[in-house]
Amino acid sequence: MRGRQGHVIEAIGRAIVGGVYQPGDLLPREAELTTEHGVSRTSVREAMKVLAAKGLVDIRPKVGTRVRPKDLWNTFDSDLLTWTHSEGFGTELMQDLIELRQIVEPNAARLAAGRASMQDLGQLEKTALAMAANAHDNVAYAEWDVAFHMAVYAASHNTLLQRFGMLVADFMKIAFDVQQAAASESLTEDAARHMLVFEAINRGDANAATDAMLEVVLDGKSALFAALTEHSKD
Repeated sequence: MRGRQGHVIEAIGRAIVGGVYQPGDLLPREAELTTEHGVSRTSVREAMKVLAAKGLVDIRPKVGTRVRPKDLWNTFDSDLLTWTHSEGFGTELMQDLIELRQIVEPNAARLAAGRASMQDLGQLEKTALAMAANAHDNVAYAEWDVAFHMAVYAASHNTLLQRFGMLVADFMKIAFDVQQAAASESLTEDAARHMLVFEAINRGDANAATDAMLEVVLDGKSALFAALTEHSKD
């Protein structure tokens, strides 16, 4: 989202997510928004279409633009996830995400152990080694951490699992940033656990891959919850 139209999309999107506009509220009329944000009516209309596509609003002729109930928002939309986190409402979503990963990722690793191609294995090894090499750089480590999990989803050769990985990648990065910044142990140990996942997939051991991935997710869950608890005290 760039330029003036992007500014309007982000400003109104964050206002909705942050609770300035509540579900059921009518947004200010087009003329008010053009004045408030210093943009053309066309930019406002296009911004409303984008927000509607994200599930945040309903646009009704002669009625106006109304905020939709939260359970109808496109929760996995990357912008929506980012706004939710930046507005201070990401804790519950991060907890829900890691619980969902706890269910999904061990089984993705199990499938990968039986289906990974040589190219898949090469990508998994590359990302696992990169994690180990960047264990003292939280920012780079989080990026490679996401890449590793995306590689596992890809190696499962299940279209829906791959799609799920792409949907949650941005928010996974946010969660990794939070948990790794507050990690009490060395990231080298976390990288070693990821390497165990790769090694199990590489030798086609489905049970070991499942167990190793579950350990990775559970350790991440503990670190994330500890980080969120510490943040709530602040």
